[in-house]
Amino acid sequence: MRLSVSTYIPGASPVHRLDARVKVALLAAYSAALLLVSSWPGLLLATALLAATLAASALPLRRVLALGAPAYAIAAFSVAFNACVLVGPDGAAAGVLPLVGGVALSGEGLSRGLMLGLRIVLLTEASLVVSLTSTSTELGDALRSILAPLRPLRVPVDDVATALSLAVRFIPLTAEELCVVRDAQWSRGAPFDGGPVARMRAWSAVMIPLFVGLFRRADVLSRAMDARCYGLGRARTSLARRTMGASDWLALVIGLAACAALALG
Repeated sequence: MRLSVSTYIPGASPVHRLDARVKVALLAAYSAALLLVSSWPGLLLATALLAATLAASALPLRRVLALGAPAYAIAAFSVAFNACVLVGPDGAAAGVLPLVGGVALSGEGLSRGLMLGLRIVLLTEASLVVSLTSTSTELGDALRSILAPLRPLRVPVDDVATALSLAVRFIPLTAEELCVVRDAQWSRGAPFDGGPVARMRAWSAVMIPLFVGLFRRADVLSRAMDARCYGLGRARTSLARRTMGASDWLALVIGLAACAALALG
C-alpha cells in the first residue's frame, strides 16, 4: 500500500519564488472573498483566478486534483443536503420536484448547494497551491512573521508557528506509518478484501498500532525539543532572514485588489 501524500513539490515557477508571507496573506484574502461572493459570475471569476494561479505554479494538475478528493465528497454531500427537501402530505410546493416518498428536489436549494460545494472545492484547491509550493519551514516563518505584532499581547507566536510546522511535517510521516502498519497486517492475513464487517475489523487492527506509533513519535519529539531547551522564553531566530522584494509587494497589491474586487463585485 502506498499513499501519494505531498506537502511540497519543488519547482521554479513564479508562485514557488513568491514569498510565503504573500501567499498566506493572499490565501486569507481569497478565502474571505469566497465567503462574501453570492453570485455565479463572482464564483466563476474566482474559479478563473484560481485556474490562472494554478497554471502559473506549474504544478501537475492531476496530482493537485487527486489530493483534493476528500473535499469533493464533502461538496457532493453539501449539494445533496441543500437540494433535497421534505414535503408534506399535501404535495410538493412550487419550484419543488418530487423524487421518492416525501423527498423532493428544490431548485433554489440545488443552486445554493452548488455554490457552497464550489466554495469548498475552490478553498481546498487554493490551500493546496500554497502548501505544495511552500516548504513547511517557509510556512512556519511566514506565520511567525504575520503574527509578530501580537507578541505584545502575550500571544505565543513562536509556539503557534512551530505547531504548524510540526503538523505539516507529520502528514507524510503519518501516511508512511499507515502504509507500513497496513502492509504488516496484510502479511498476517488481515481480510482487507472481505465484507464490510471484516474490513472494519481489519482496519481497526491498523488504527490502534498507528495511534500508538504516533504517540511514540510525539514523545520522542517532545524529549528532543526539551533536550534542546525549547521554550526558555528567548525569541527564536532564523538561519536565513527573508526579505520581500518588489515583485512580492507587486503580487501582494494586485492579489489583494483582485480579492477585494471579487468580494465587492
